[in-house]
Amino acid sequence: MSHLYNVNLKWNEGRIGEISSPELISKIEVATPPQFPKGVEGIWSPEHLFVAAVNSCFMTTFLSIAENSRLEFLEFSCNSIGYLDQVDGKFKITKVVLSPILLITKQADKEKAFRVLNKSEIACLISNSINSEVQLQPEVLY
Repeated sequence: MSHLYNVNLKWNEGRIGEISSPELISKIEVATPPQFPKGVEGIWSPEHLFVAAVNSCFMTTFLSIAENSRLEFLEFSCNSIGYLDQVDGKFKITKVVLSPILLITKQADKEKAFRVLNKSEIACLISNSINSEVQLQPEVLY
């Protein structure tokens, strides 16, 4: 069984467009990033959205696995960096580094927390759908 996700794009002007979905309320303005000719600063780019997809999928996967593992935590955040390189004459996001910070309730759960974080990265459907390397650099605090 397939799940379908509809995303529509409408070009506005210059290098700026807007993405929307009939399934969602909000719209997102997108543009060519400023590192490229005629790029626009301050607007989400496809590159940002790519890295955001990896990061947000990691979070939702973590939340599910943590719940199933009965891992109690107080806070979760995750910074991410996507590396855009030219490979064989083509631009490609070659690597995404995820740096989650997890605040757990019990120090005894520290090892379990690392296992859940690692399992979450392995199970993330977006990470499994791309050919970029995904590196996990977790930090667990008590």
